[in-house]
Amino acid sequence: MPQEGVPKGEIRGPFVIQSNAYPGTQHTYWVYVPAQYDPAVPASLMVFQDGQAFKDPKGDLRSQNVMDNLIYRREIPVMIGVFINPGRRPDQVEPSPETGWGDGTTNRGIEYNTPDDKYARVVTEELMPELYKAYNISKDPEQHGIGGSSSGAIAAFAVAWERPNAFRKVLSNVGSFVDIHGGYVYADRVLASDRKPIRVFLCDGRNDNRGLRAGGEYDEHRDWFFQNVRLMKALTAKGYDVNYSWSMNLHGQKYGGMILPDMMRWLWRDGPVSTDPKDMVERSFRQPAGQK
Repeated sequence: MPQEGVPKGEIRGPFVIQSNAYPGTQHTYWVYVPAQYDPAVPASLMVFQDGQAFKDPKGDLRSQNVMDNLIYRREIPVMIGVFINPGRRPDQVEPSPETGWGDGTTNRGIEYNTPDDKYARVVTEELMPELYKAYNISKDPEQHGIGGSSSGAIAAFAVAWERPNAFRKVLSNVGSFVDIHGGYVYADRVLASDRKPIRVFLCDGRNDNRGLRAGGEYDEHRDWFFQNVRLMKALTAKGYDVNYSWSMNLHGQKYGGMILPDMMRWLWRDGPVSTDPKDMVERSFRQPAGQK
């Protein structure tokens, strides 16, 4: 929620990029610029899939408010936030709180749920160059995070998995690591591969979609909670920096929205800290750039 006295960042856009990874489609995105952003100082970066939902001021996530509050309290670094929608053809409707997330009406299902590197190309080869042109963003992959919900969560994981030299922090809410287009393979890939330098926070609920078909038969490949727990166990077995939270929630954003500040704090916990008791800048709230 917005907090009294906390400087508000600005959301700029929408902007549109054309896609070479998925010819004939385009991606709309918005950029959150915190009040504390100083173009002379490289900023961290957080990219949210299904951007329309993560920035919806009436939604369950309201990520811009979370970043406002945490940046002000020095609980995460100053960061640029990006809200990117799934790709669509120009004749297809833009996903929004009014029109929906784009399932069946955009390229969302293919882009987000297919376990390959094509969507990673969208983010690293098509989006990132535009961001670097407009903002002073750190080139350090440790300062790059990516997140999403449902299919957007598996897409975020795939970007970091395929491009760990570009993104090292992953936020996943009710991730669709299931057989929409084969996404259940990631637990096996984690176990079969050398550990990659990525940090992951998984959030899901015991009452997410549980893989029970209409006839009553059970399909573990379509069990969201089972596959999230399975991925957590694989990451843990391989020594990843992984955290998780399981609640009673359904497939949605309410629990993820509730703990989003905690997820962000944990993912970004290793920012520089001054322990000098005379450092009154460190001991004060972050003020807007130019008002330090």
